[in-house]
Amino acid sequence: MSSLFESVSFQHGPEMKNRFMLAPLTNQQSHADGTLSDDEYKWLTMRAQGGFGLTMTCAAHVQPQGQGFAGQLGCFDDMHIPGLTRLADGIKAHGSIAIVQLHHAGRRSPADLIGQQPLSSGNDEKMGARAMTTAEVEDMVEAFISGAIRAHKAGFHGVELHGAHDYVLCQFLNGELNQRRDKYGGSLANRMRVIIEILDGIFDCTGDDFNVSIRLSPERFGLQTSEMVQVYAALIARGDLDFIDMSLWDCFKLGADEDFADQRLIDIFANIERRKTKLAVAGKLYSTEDAQRCIDAGADMVAIGRAAITNHDFPNKSHDPSFKMRELPVPRAVLREEGLSDSFIGYMSNWPGFAEPE
Repeated sequence: MSSLFESVSFQHGPEMKNRFMLAPLTNQQSHADGTLSDDEYKWLTMRAQGGFGLTMTCAAHVQPQGQGFAGQLGCFDDMHIPGLTRLADGIKAHGSIAIVQLHHAGRRSPADLIGQQPLSSGNDEKMGARAMTTAEVEDMVEAFISGAIRAHKAGFHGVELHGAHDYVLCQFLNGELNQRRDKYGGSLANRMRVIIEILDGIFDCTGDDFNVSIRLSPERFGLQTSEMVQVYAALIARGDLDFIDMSLWDCFKLGADEDFADQRLIDIFANIERRKTKLAVAGKLYSTEDAQRCIDAGADMVAIGRAAITNHDFPNKSHDPSFKMRELPVPRAVLREEGLSDSFIGYMSNWPGFAEPE
């Protein structure tokens, strides 16, 4: 059996010292203009220090109109580069691979936050969003590429595209929402086009040492698992992606779609030949045992979310095979010791039973 502490090599950039990856986590700690705060720096570098082989930022928006939440890290302007450089240096100082997750919230951008109507792949009256024009889609593609160039200039090892959780790239894959009649709608190949154009642009502009990945959802959000299997296979067939990060909600749950109801989500994707592209999985991984089960099932990496909030040193503690994350609810004083700011603790208080009441 493979160990959680074996290294992982990629096609681009340095190898990962173990199989533990910090999942990209919303935390609302950055400044209003998207620049890095001391709180965000502390939170992320503590996880790198705690043993994560790969430390990923929260979702960093690539256009002001794509902001998804207050206090979000930005990657849409050169003013962000000094803070990103500081952050990349701080993560790398602990021997961790430094990755920026590039993001656009699409229809999930709050109008009162972005000061305009949200934009998406299609019209959504319920969420008050309108379909982007073709020119606006092309501008968004260039914004993702520019965000990657800024991350590269700042010294990050790579970027991940956020194509999951009903954010904008996921909205283009959503055949129910995406009823476009231009080159970005219709067939699955057309709905994937934004992702392909972004990936092509990033690889053209960042060189041979830059790690590039994407996060995907396997179901929900108007997605069909059968189509997501096709998307996954098509991205692997490119031959250049370093890893695909599957956000499974629960790695060991059975598929929700009827055709996959007898298969665990992790098995659906781990059993597809992936050549040199690695597979990361996320979803209710709260203990060393949970993480090892994923590796035993065929995943290459485990993305730790809530357990990394409660325990900044989850990887280092996982040398003990019986280790589990802290019991919930977690006292606020403990969360502060774990590097969470008051704003982050306030955000986590929205998750029932996570933090002790004040």
